[in-house]
Amino acid sequence: MSQATLYSEDMFVLLVPGEDEVFLTPAELLDKLKALLADRQDALPRDLQKFDAVSDQARHLRDTACEFEVEPGLAWQWYSVRLEK
Repeated sequence: MSQATLYSEDMFVLLVPGEDEVFLTPAELLDKLKALLADRQDALPRDLQKFDAVSDQARHLRDTACEFEVEPGLAWQWYSVRLEK
C-alpha cells in the first residue's frame, strides 16, 4: 500500500490548446490565471464577478474549477497531479 508521504499534489498540469502541457506549482498556475483574467475583466463569468481583485478571481478559479473558456470552443484546462518522489 502506498504511503501518502510518497506523493505530492502540489503540482498542476496546464493544458493550453496548441501548446505543450506544462507542469506548474500552485503559485505559478495562479500567476498564469491572473494574467489571463486581467485581460478579460469586461467578460468574466458570474461566479468571478463577485471578486474585485484579479488575484482573488484567479485563486477562486484555481481552487474551484479546472477549465476556463478563453473563447468559444477554446479552453484552458488544469489538473492537480501527483508526482512520485
